[in-house]
Amino acid sequence: MKRTILFVSVAVFTVDFFVKNYFRLNHAFKSIPVIKDIFHLTVVFNRGAAFGILQGKTLFLIIFSLILIILFGFFIWKENEKRTIFLVSYGLIFGGALSNLYERIFLGFVVDYIDLRVWPVFNISDSCITIGIGLIFFKTLFGSRKNEKNHNCS
Repeated sequence: MKRTILFVSVAVFTVDFFVKNYFRLNHAFKSIPVIKDIFHLTVVFNRGAAFGILQGKTLFLIIFSLILIILFGFFIWKENEKRTIFLVSYGLIFGGALSNLYERIFLGFVVDYIDLRVWPVFNISDSCITIGIGLIFFKTLFGSRKNEKNHNCS
């Protein structure tokens, strides 16, 4: 079970690492239209957090991220969840968080490149964290209703 979390985390971290490095080294501060005015690959170096808040507060963001990752790791370690949807979700969140933390520590910024033109630029790690949280929220909210219906029928 924990292997699922580890596999997904490593996959997210690895893919994100190579994609971010490619864009950082080859397309820094460029914007490449994929679908004009809808989807661009715009490479920016985010020295803040989500939506560009806390710009220049790298040390604070590193410490805060470390604390959250350690707490989340402890939660995962103690958790006895066996359902694949939760294990994959935990892996998405953990891998994404570690990837962004790695960049903050070793580069001093996070490479963002997915630009939908109506939202701040983000990256694969951000997407994985959001998808993981969304899946947990969705499964918790709607999965419990299904379980309640099953208990009422018996």
